[in-house]
Amino acid sequence: MPENLWSMNSLKKLPGLDGLVYRCNLLGADCSIVNVFGGNNSVKQIEKDHLGRDVEVLWVKGSGSNLATITEQGFSGLKLADILPLLEREQLSDEEMVEYLSHCCFLPDRPRQSIEALLHAFLPFKHIDHTHPDAVISMACTPNGKDVCEELWGEEVVWVDYIRPGFTLSKWIAEGVKANPKARLVVMARHGLVTWGETSQDCYENTLRAINEAEEFIRSRKNQKPVSEIANFSILSKHEREDVLASVLPLLRGALSAETPKIIVVDNSEEVLTFANSKLSKELSKIGAACPDHLIHTKRVPLFVDWHPDDGVEILKEKLAEGVETYKSEYQEYFNTYSNSEDVIRDPYPRIVLIPGLGMITAGENAMQAEISQQLYHRAIKVIEGSQVLNGFISLDEEEAFKIEYWPLELYKLSLRPARAEFDGKVMLITGAASGIGRATALQLAREGAHVAILDLNLEGAQKVADQIIQEYGHKKAIALKCDVGEEDAVAEAFRKTILYYGGIDIVVSNAGIGLTHSIEETELKDWNLIQKVLSTGYFLVSREAFRIWRQQNLGGNLIFVGSKNSVRAGKNVIAYSAAKAAELHMARCLAEEGGEAGIRVNTVLPDAVLQGASIFTEEFRKGRAASYGIDPSQLEEYYIQRCILKIPVYPEHIAEAIAFLASSRSSRTTGGVITVDGGVNTAYMR
Repeated sequence: MPENLWSMNSLKKLPGLDGLVYRCNLLGADCSIVNVFGGNNSVKQIEKDHLGRDVEVLWVKGSGSNLATITEQGFSGLKLADILPLLEREQLSDEEMVEYLSHCCFLPDRPRQSIEALLHAFLPFKHIDHTHPDAVISMACTPNGKDVCEELWGEEVVWVDYIRPGFTLSKWIAEGVKANPKARLVVMARHGLVTWGETSQDCYENTLRAINEAEEFIRSRKNQKPVSEIANFSILSKHEREDVLASVLPLLRGALSAETPKIIVVDNSEEVLTFANSKLSKELSKIGAACPDHLIHTKRVPLFVDWHPDDGVEILKEKLAEGVETYKSEYQEYFNTYSNSEDVIRDPYPRIVLIPGLGMITAGENAMQAEISQQLYHRAIKVIEGSQVLNGFISLDEEEAFKIEYWPLELYKLSLRPARAEFDGKVMLITGAASGIGRATALQLAREGAHVAILDLNLEGAQKVADQIIQEYGHKKAIALKCDVGEEDAVAEAFRKTILYYGGIDIVVSNAGIGLTHSIEETELKDWNLIQKVLSTGYFLVSREAFRIWRQQNLGGNLIFVGSKNSVRAGKNVIAYSAAKAAELHMARCLAEEGGEAGIRVNTVLPDAVLQGASIFTEEFRKGRAASYGIDPSQLEEYYIQRCILKIPVYPEHIAEAIAFLASSRSSRTTGGVITVDGGVNTAYMR
């Protein structure tokens, strides 16, 4: 049950719109009360217009805003006196409603009002909450929902039969409340809850009261009917689940990403596993979405994979491939049946995949979108369980579900999202990414939309880079992993963790480096072996793991080696380093030959003298290189600048730009290629 968290001290810190902002943040923080980007709260208050006149203004959540984080700027202001004449109308189309309300704006620089603005305008209360609590929606999604609500609340509830949000629903609610002076809440069939109060605190507490009453009512019925029966097999252990998922996620992600790259999120919480393993889960999951808010983010139904852990991984792979294709075909048929000539089919692949024994897999254009779908299907499970306790679960029919999914007012919300960046939905893994070129590359591609696995022996440094990316570019945009690229098991484990975190990998940048400078006589075998282990063997192990995953994922792949000027130009006192760098370049060309048929591109960047932030340039290495040139270590950077044709320094960000180009669609016809980023070292020209 949600607790009353109202605090007058907190309200004083966030008093905007007579406590509306604080109330919204408070309610929105509890996802069992308000769906992500859902809910719709308001206040009516007197404001001064631009001429100093008193105007009664309805402040209502702007379209697409999130109650948990909304600020005062996220609310639309509408002149109430201009809206109320609509009550006299018998009907009003969505298009007419949007056009009409555009002329009622109090302030011009606010977001467009939400779909349900009229609901708030037509009710004669100062503060109004429209929420989607699990328990109330459970009551609203059972066949005898009206009887159930009246049994609990009697004359205090107004029940409204299902109709899509808009003018008619708003008018029905207003008429129902007007006809019932004892009413203190409204329940909308297959939709949600409306409550109100004279003050913001009153409204908040009335909302909580209704939710707690609904939860207690359902809890009191739980002994009458089992919510779910567990299937007749034991739940796999965490390690067993991860083994299976690591094997199948690249294949599944590849199938789901055939048209748009996806990020995968895995959920094997107890709640989800219990539902997925239930004997009823296949049947219940096919009924439909619990409410319009869920449907927008989860689609009408999930893909349920009828698999038993004893069947084995190969059978699961077959069922996943067949299931995704069947889902796509059925979605196309669904679209063809209900669409009109103006509709354009959206992504036909499932967003939710339920697998007994493994849990739930959700897919989104980025990690945040995948987690929104995940969170909303958690809510759907709660609603389904609550409805089953009462009298079974019902949903919108197929035709109405389609009208919601392709509803112009909902599509408008989606249009508010930023345009897709080059690497949105793509996963990049980069070695040696705690500093220098690796760090700059991680930041560059994250800025352009990528989700990035930061691999480095220096886990603390890698975590700092990951934290910076997450802070600047969003939730789950990076993960830090410790990895010694010369160790076979460590490389395999880093790739495995990346797959479990994101579902797959699209771009791999082999960048981990090490440098030692000795003459041939001074180069010890251990030094030679260490250099070959990190550079030559490390690049091989990373490449092999990437190829294995890309062949399963079937989306192609993009492998980029960070070589060196020394890959093609001889240099004294760096025999081990130069030999390894030459091996990398030829390895890349060989891999380009191997990967071509599978759409795997392999290219190389050859930098030189990138001193800034580079862990390879230790004090010892600087001294050694300076000694080779007969200069003082303090003169090394200027020496490199004067050696190149352009007479300019080369920084990590310049290498990152070249890597971003090779990773992007702009270089889609390039493989086996080389880009030099060295300021122009003529002895290192490619021949």
